[in-house]
Amino acid sequence: MKQRTLKEPFKVHGKGLHTGLVIDAEFCPATENHGYKFKRMDLEGEPEIDALAEYVTATNRGTVISRGDLKVSTIEHALAALYAAGIDNCLIKVNAPELPILDGSAKEYCEKILSTGVVEQDAEKDYYVVKQKIEVRDDTTGSSIVVLPDDDFSIDTMVAFDSPVLTNQFASLDRLDDFSREIGASRTFVFVREIEPLVKGNLIKGGDLDNAIVIYDKPMEQSDLDRLADLMNVPHKNVSELGYINNFPLFAENEPARHKLLDVLGDIALIGRPLKGKVIATRPGHSINTTFSKKIRKEIKRQEIQAPVYNPSADPVMDVNRIRELLPHRYPFLLVDKVIEKGDNYIVGVKNVTGNEPYFLGHFPQEPVMPGVLQVEAMAQTGGLLVLSTVDDPEKYSTYFMKIDNVKFRNKVVPGDTLIFHVSFSTPLRRGCAVMKGYAFVGEKIVTECEFMAQIVKNK
Repeated sequence: MKQRTLKEPFKVHGKGLHTGLVIDAEFCPATENHGYKFKRMDLEGEPEIDALAEYVTATNRGTVISRGDLKVSTIEHALAALYAAGIDNCLIKVNAPELPILDGSAKEYCEKILSTGVVEQDAEKDYYVVKQKIEVRDDTTGSSIVVLPDDDFSIDTMVAFDSPVLTNQFASLDRLDDFSREIGASRTFVFVREIEPLVKGNLIKGGDLDNAIVIYDKPMEQSDLDRLADLMNVPHKNVSELGYINNFPLFAENEPARHKLLDVLGDIALIGRPLKGKVIATRPGHSINTTFSKKIRKEIKRQEIQAPVYNPSADPVMDVNRIRELLPHRYPFLLVDKVIEKGDNYIVGVKNVTGNEPYFLGHFPQEPVMPGVLQVEAMAQTGGLLVLSTVDDPEKYSTYFMKIDNVKFRNKVVPGDTLIFHVSFSTPLRRGCAVMKGYAFVGEKIVTECEFMAQIVKNK
């Protein structure tokens, strides 16, 4: 699947929840592999910051990213809308230290994206594929986020409060395409008992009943409730009437749980890559959400590139018979058994290493180890198949390698291992020459990597 960006820019206008400032934000198309970035138009030099989990510095009543004096807060609703729309690249220009709260949901962002439209780009999406259970937990709050392997992306969210008004609620999102209709309009919420500390902490200068659901769930003195009503600039309410205080009806009976799901999605966007996996969030909040995203970010940095998913029972893109039609190599020098995946700029090949390979007779016979040069050769053959895929009648062409650079051998390969090769173009094919980067994996570990330059020649 290809990366996507906005077809045209769009703007939103409103007040900031925390600052009370009148804010303008413009969402602009961006180039491939740009990701999400914020640009502070009100600061000298108009500095930018990547919307990535490692820049999260605060999570009180919203997600805050900062670097030095550069800060942007209340970013989660906008990021959720972009992520759900499949937008990978966007530059967000804002003239304040936060995005406008709007109506407390992602509704306006969803509507703007729908009316503006999106366009596909040439680069492939770079998914983070969950291959085993990953969990973060906060034993103090009882919060947890678990993600399980899955072919697609989905979220289940459960919230639980010690409240007679807001008890246990559940929300789910099985398809991102349903976000705008089922989740996007869900507003943020706050308990009456939380309002006074928030006001005294200058955390909700722009908060009102137009951008939040207020929950009155624990009786208090009439005078205290009247004072809070004055702080919120709303009519006085009888102290005995528990329930929701809002200017508009609930979007759905479980609107608070749906909003928590919205927040989870916005914070997951800080991974910087689309996710394939099933997310289960229990009593989520921005703290646990961003802790989860930080954990994934650390894993991404550690791995450099994620090992391809290999299902031995799936039909290959190319079997060995097709490979023999394209490559001149034969036993014992044909070192690619099949191709399991191919995009416009990458290819994934497989080599099963067996104990009866002829080179094991003389290469460490008492401790069989596959020669590193043959691993490189196998990657080169895989890269040759990628280059041949760019021309019509590939059977009439041969690929010759001109240069191999920056070879690294990280782990040994032994009989019984299955080598997975991921080879991609580093630069576009020009004048019959290609520059490629290759990785060889056993399981999740990189065993070999190198860079190639190859030339394709029509000679048949």
